Amino acid sequence: MKRLLAVVAVSATLLLVPQSARAADTSYRTLSGASNPDWMARVPDGRSLAALSIPGTHETMSIHGGDYTQTQENHGDSGGTLTAQLNAGIRAIDVRARINDGNTFTIHHGAVYQMANFDDVLDRLAAFLGAHPGETVLLRFKHECTGETGSCADATGQKSFPDIFDSYVTARPGLFWTPSVTRSSAAAVPTLGAVRGRVVLAVLNGPRGGRFADYGLAQFSGWADGSSTYVQDQYSVPTFAQIADKRTAVNSFLTTTNSGDPAKIHVNFTSGSGALAPPYWVAGGALFQQGVNPYLLGRLNAASYTRTGALMMDFPGGGLINKIISYN
Repeated sequence: MKRLLAVVAVSATLLLVPQSARAADTSYRTLSGASNPDWMARVPDGRSLAALSIPGTHETMSIHGGDYTQTQENHGDSGGTLTAQLNAGIRAIDVRARINDGNTFTIHHGAVYQMANFDDVLDRLAAFLGAHPGETVLLRFKHECTGETGSCADATGQKSFPDIFDSYVTARPGLFWTPSVTRSSAAAVPTLGAVRGRVVLAVLNGPRGGRFADYGLAQFSGWADGSSTYVQDQYSVPTFAQIADKRTAVNSFLTTTNSGDPAKIHVNFTSGSGALAPPYWVAGGALFQQGVNPYLLGRLNAASYTRTGALMMDFPGGGLINKIISYN
């Protein structure tokens, strides 16, 4: 009985360890250990984006709000974190916005403002792609606010989300790959040579899932809230005991990516959270559950895949980013 009580006490202590005190490794929280600002420049122009193995981040800008909201290492406000990710090799990003006064977007994760605006995101992307014209960035952009408890509420009296988005695109000619930001016509998956130096919009999502008009790539017409044909986003991880289920979902979709349509981009979210499983537990591990990030690095080291697709990660480590890039 004393031994059982001791184990329970140790387990309770581990559960209370804040994310700032968790150990980092090559799969988790070592973003600055990777430097891959020009990795796409070495890939042939004729390669389809669907054939690439792309490291990405879930809730790319989410660095504030505490254990249950933060999903990325904090490398600075106003887009500093995005620049750090891009320099490390991240090429697929997931950005969420609130409609603010003046028909502008501010960046949110739920109710929490992430100390950045959409102008900051676009400034950082433009600066990076200007300095590294051989690269491209795949963007999933989502209207965040539902107005419900735990979410944000949009400013009243403003234009629609698509209309405001169009104004940002118009103000920055040449930043986006035009076929992906045309409201009335969805785009086919491009080759890398066609989009170097540009941002490719994958999808423009509404706050409860679904796609606005025909923005983005045609293959993502069914991208809603959660998983769809070419997206694994099993984001509900109620407790640390279900981290194993998330590992299984990620691994199964890796198999799907390699056996599925080679002309389609497959997007695999490694992220998840729940009442008893904040994002950093799911990514890095908790108690006796291995985190998704070290598990994924182990799978990529042990297996031989033709491609990984876009892997959308929380708190990625430099070793994991490097490994994904090595598949190209």
